[in-house]
Amino acid sequence: MKDKKLQLLPSTAKILAELGENIKLARLRRKLSAEQVAERANISRPTLHSIEKGLPGVAMGSYAQVLFVLNLEKDLLKVAADDLLGRKLQDAKLTVKERAPRK
Repeated sequence: MKDKKLQLLPSTAKILAELGENIKLARLRRKLSAEQVAERANISRPTLHSIEKGLPGVAMGSYAQVLFVLNLEKDLLKVAADDLLGRKLQDAKLTVKERAPRK
């Protein structure tokens, strides 16, 4: 089976790159080396480097481990916390199906 390469929209790739840069800056502000964070997060240094570059192939769990080491894991709870579109749909009383339709 041929592996498919993950392709992102440029705007999404830019967001991931900014997230990686924010993680790197948080590490540097704490004066932690890449080796220390990688060891504490139980990931390899190349994986940490990929996270800090915002590469899309890194598992979400690795991001969570690094955020935990930096004491920022609760920031994950902010993702989609204020779902404006979803609330507007809910307020308009539009029915939202539990599952997407089959093709």
